[in-house]
Amino acid sequence: MRGSDELLAQTGAVSNGSVMSPAPNHADNNNDAKKVKLDTKNPGAPSRVIHIRNIPNEVTEAEIVHLGIPFGKVTNVLVLKGKNQAFLEMSDEVCATTMVNYFTNCTAQLRGRAVYVQFSNHKELKTDQTHSNAFSFQNPSAQAALQAAQALVNQTDTQGGPNTVLRVIVEHMIYPVTLDVLYQIFSRVGKVLKIVTFTKNNTFQALIQYPDVVTAQAAKMTLDGQNIYNACCTLRIEYSKLNNLNVKYNNDKSRDYTNPNLPTGDPALDSALAIGGGHGVLASPFAAMHGLSAPLTAAYGSPMGVSSLSAPNLNLLTRTHENATPTGMPFTGMPLAGVTPTAAALGAAGIRLPGQPSPNCVLLVSNLNEEMVTPDALFTLFGVYGDVQRVKILFNKKDNALVQMSEPHQTQLAISHLDKMKTWGKQIRVTLSKHQTVQLPKEGQPDAGLTKDYSNSPLHRFKKPGSKNYQNIYPPSATLHLSNIPPTCEEDQIKDAFTNAGVQVKGFKFFPKDRKMALIQLGTIEEAITALIKMHNYQLSDSSHLRVSFSKSTI
Repeated sequence: MRGSDELLAQTGAVSNGSVMSPAPNHADNNNDAKKVKLDTKNPGAPSRVIHIRNIPNEVTEAEIVHLGIPFGKVTNVLVLKGKNQAFLEMSDEVCATTMVNYFTNCTAQLRGRAVYVQFSNHKELKTDQTHSNAFSFQNPSAQAALQAAQALVNQTDTQGGPNTVLRVIVEHMIYPVTLDVLYQIFSRVGKVLKIVTFTKNNTFQALIQYPDVVTAQAAKMTLDGQNIYNACCTLRIEYSKLNNLNVKYNNDKSRDYTNPNLPTGDPALDSALAIGGGHGVLASPFAAMHGLSAPLTAAYGSPMGVSSLSAPNLNLLTRTHENATPTGMPFTGMPLAGVTPTAAALGAAGIRLPGQPSPNCVLLVSNLNEEMVTPDALFTLFGVYGDVQRVKILFNKKDNALVQMSEPHQTQLAISHLDKMKTWGKQIRVTLSKHQTVQLPKEGQPDAGLTKDYSNSPLHRFKKPGSKNYQNIYPPSATLHLSNIPPTCEEDQIKDAFTNAGVQVKGFKFFPKDRKMALIQLGTIEEAITALIKMHNYQLSDSSHLRVSFSKSTI
């Protein structure tokens, strides 16, 4: 007996068009409102009504709708949660046939579960006349998802149509976004062939290639406007003008998953790999960098799951103050099915998997000016990019120091913004340390003040989860943002304080609508770094201490 025939028998519907109603013990199916007349035709014949079996109990109408949206306009939906089945009505048989053919060769997924897509025995879903609003998408999320997705379909009609290559822009990028994180997310929709990342107009962007237009279209409709992390790192997706990506290197900026043997572009690493020999993924630069011992398809392969991330504006990777874990459906905390990124790849993005050791939070800072460096200075400078827990200047090598941050992603922010930055006349180097923690000196052991614990410091900028300070993280610049200025403080008083700190003030401007904040322009970025170190927490009055950070603006 075909699945749809079995469904009719279970629900009491008969072929003469009597009413089919969901099981009465499932209130979330809107029992009386969701009654439908079904016309039975010859089984197996193409129909614009799709029958979907084995759906999860908690699946929403929106997810069922998004399963069909990439193939055309969806006109009706019926979810029978008690029977783990659903009906999806497309606008015409061509769309329905495309959908069934696609999922015959590529398994569909909903919330990590494989679902089965086939033609229904019925040619249309007819609303019972006594319940004319049965398919009005009474669930607001389903209605919003359908309208938003359909708007995207209509929009592509005026933009020249879909393409296999997507252009992805990451807006409001508070946390680092790596190539591997993008692969992890976009693989939820279908097989990713190639990725190229780059920065344009100070914005992180990527080009992502899928094997066919349908998958690319599904990714665009499913992921556009979603947040990678909570309330930040928003994906803006459009179709690229390129039809194919030419990837020359497999490294942290670009990758061709169809050709794991491409060089890294790093002569030393490529030479080492060549000497090591081997075949396939074991000899690939990607495998060497990330510790893979199995083919990429085994480590990353994921069956098609068009609607696994269908609800709009939900974070794709949930992040808490302590850690972050990848999630397939952010609001349920379910893990991404079939995606097993390496600990190294996730660690680069500050993501901790259960059971994995905590990624390193300790930085090694070298080539420091021995005459100028102090633990407090490093605490203040690195505190712009995260909450510094401990600082240790090495006793026998005082141009080196260890800086322990509170979270792994903060170490990445510090590296990306401070490495090779000229500070106190020298270009400092910032890398991950081999140490997991900074050890405090034993009681009674002389330390000459080179090691300090800041875990209870009141000057941490990010101790509150979701702190707004994350929205104002910028690379070092010659312009500083000042805040917490007392109302009695005048421009000359602030400028004189900076001049006395040994820097040259080029410009100053209060915020027009808030005199508690101002911008101050210094001569160089190096001077601005010096000024930030000296002037952050500077006492301007009995009750006000200045707050200083780097600005993206200029005067």
